[in-house]
Amino acid sequence: MTGQEAPRTPFVANDTPHPWRRFVAVGDSFTEGIGDPEPSAPGGQRGWADRVAEVLASQVDDFAYANLAVRGKLIGQISDEQIEPAVALNPDLVSICAGGNDVIRPGTDPDEIATMLDDAVTRLSRTGAAVVLFTGIDTGFTPVFRPFRGKVAIYNENVRAIADRHDCIVADQWGLKVIQDPRFFADDRLHLNALGHHEVARMVLRALNVPNDLQAMAPDPLPVRTWREARGNDVAWAREHLVPWVLRRLRHQSSGDFVEAKRPDPMPVLRPEQD
Repeated sequence: MTGQEAPRTPFVANDTPHPWRRFVAVGDSFTEGIGDPEPSAPGGQRGWADRVAEVLASQVDDFAYANLAVRGKLIGQISDEQIEPAVALNPDLVSICAGGNDVIRPGTDPDEIATMLDDAVTRLSRTGAAVVLFTGIDTGFTPVFRPFRGKVAIYNENVRAIADRHDCIVADQWGLKVIQDPRFFADDRLHLNALGHHEVARMVLRALNVPNDLQAMAPDPLPVRTWREARGNDVAWAREHLVPWVLRRLRHQSSGDFVEAKRPDPMPVLRPEQD
């Protein structure tokens, strides 16, 4: 179409059952579900992956779900510790979100991080499973992580190239503008809260073209605070969350040290209210 943009193919909702029976999720705290506590869930955390698995399980028989993700893991650790166990579980659907903890470390190279991701995806793709990759969130809205926005954008372009090379499905967090809001984050300002994980689950299901009844959830209005109250809140956050995070970096420790995967084996899935 000369001089004009070609018309986009309209989205057509899928009215047939999805094809997957075994979903395996690998990654770090984002996929483990940190920030979305649920006492009845394995490990006490729910998260977007559990929410996606609940929808997938409700639509077909004989569905099973494993989650190998562990908080604090760098991409090298995810590659070394989670990929082969994931392959051994014979998934037909696998998600990998990795590299975020690396990107926000000073001095790291997003291209080098992407090379490690490419290797992990290559191994996962050999299973024949559908592979879901994630772009990183646009951090421009948060002062703490705004300085890393450029690195995240570069890494995202690498993620898209890897997805194209291996025919992966892309779950686009960068484009999920609704969660670029502090009300979708937990008190630590790093992890999504229940609202945030819910919106990511909705986005992933859209990427998978799986119909569902999950509805958008509106957050409460931001509390009105004076300047003094806001600064006091910042000081409390730094003392409770930022300082321990920095100390772990200096000591070469991780929040995931001595933490095991919450669902190491594929298991049936129920919504929490059904447990």
